Amino acid sequence: MSRTGKESSSDGETTPQAPLVNESIRGSKSRFPKAGSRKESIDPKTTDSQPQDRTLKTISLDIAKTLTSETEPRSRMEENERFLQKLGRKAVNKCLDLNNCRLTTADVRETGEALKGLPELEELNLSWNSKVGGNLPLILQTLQEGSKIQTLELVDCTLTSEDGVFVGQLLPRLQNLEVLDLSINRNIGGSLRSIAHGLKSTSNLKVLKLHSCGLSQKSVKLLDAAFRYLCELRTLDLSCNKELGGGFEDTAGLATLEHLEGLDLRQCSLTADDVLSLTQVIPLLVSLQELDLSANKEMGSYSENLLSRLRFLPVLKTLIISNCALESETFTALAEASIHLPALKIVNLSWNKCIGGNLKLLLEMLKLSMSLQVLRLSSCSLVTEDMALLASVIQTGHLARLQKLDLSYNDSICEAGWTVFCENLWLLKELTELDISLRPSTFRKCGQWFRHLLSAVTKLPKITEVAMKRWLLPASQEEELQGFDQDHRSSVHFDHGGFQ
Repeated sequence: MSRTGKESSSDGETTPQAPLVNESIRGSKSRFPKAGSRKESIDPKTTDSQPQDRTLKTISLDIAKTLTSETEPRSRMEENERFLQKLGRKAVNKCLDLNNCRLTTADVRETGEALKGLPELEELNLSWNSKVGGNLPLILQTLQEGSKIQTLELVDCTLTSEDGVFVGQLLPRLQNLEVLDLSINRNIGGSLRSIAHGLKSTSNLKVLKLHSCGLSQKSVKLLDAAFRYLCELRTLDLSCNKELGGGFEDTAGLATLEHLEGLDLRQCSLTADDVLSLTQVIPLLVSLQELDLSANKEMGSYSENLLSRLRFLPVLKTLIISNCALESETFTALAEASIHLPALKIVNLSWNKCIGGNLKLLLEMLKLSMSLQVLRLSSCSLVTEDMALLASVIQTGHLARLQKLDLSYNDSICEAGWTVFCENLWLLKELTELDISLRPSTFRKCGQWFRHLLSAVTKLPKITEVAMKRWLLPASQEEELQGFDQDHRSSVHFDHGGFQ
């Protein structure tokens, strides 16, 4: 904002007020007769002085208007600058970020005024300000038809149902809107009819986030009707709406989102009927790159067909199915489908106990996914045989690009399992983070494998974090770690249970 003010004063548009006044006066003089002119001499007896007075008054008003029009923008600009300085923020590159500014009620009122001075604004973020709730119409009433706003973020603003209705009415004015994030506003679910109706006018929308918004089964139906108008949508986040379960039974509109790249349905209480419907829809989303179905525990018994049809998503890069209570049949279907997903970069199967002893089913996926960067298998009941298999895959170079590996909360792995794993760990040259922590209720002494772990870490050029919480180090291993710290100061952080 301050930069804009400086530029406007330096380029001559607002500062040269005196020349503008002189120019107005100079122009007005030409309309008066010159003294001594015979043809245009004025007879005071026959000429009324009122027209001349009226002309002078008009000139004065013109000058006043000129002065006002030039000073008002500067005044508003200065007020905006003072307001933003008070909040420790500034408008940069047509972007105003006021997230987590602890706006007071007075600040909220000023924000409504500040937006008037930013007609070129394209990105507005008011997230994490609870006082915005109930005052949204006051703040955004200045956004009129033709607004240039492309991004509007209102995360956790304590929006009311009335605010939600206003958003629905506002959306048709925002023809350039590409990103709308209303997440963590649990009271707007009741006004979703208005929001969904407004969404039909936002054909350029690319990102829609309604995470934890109190949505219901009915909400899905309303949104599905709007999806047909959102042909450019790339990201859809409906996560953490626990009342959505049962709402996906008929989602023909979702299937029309042919450009959708990210779909987040975690913790939505998906039912068997939802899974059946999604089995028909998801394979049609051929552009899908990110899919999150985690924390839907009822999926475990009904998702065999859905997971098997993931093979029709050739560009899928992120697959998160953690805590879905997968069973052996559904896990087998997933493992077989994963062979056809060579673009996978992130795989999270944590908290699915059926994987323990069955990691071999993922062997082909681990071999073929040459681009895999993140693998999370936390709390999967892994056993020593699984660790031996993982070590063999590492040894053959199939996980050469792995950056993050989470094996935490697998307390059933014995000494031999950790040893064979740590002996081959040094081959993961791209690894930055490793987590082998124990459960919160478990404390164990590190075995001889700790020496292999330290040796491997010295050969990993990019590693910065080794989480091994609740593993206790005996005195001898404490000395080894201290020696390591001296040689590799602050480059690697070991988070462990302490010394014993």
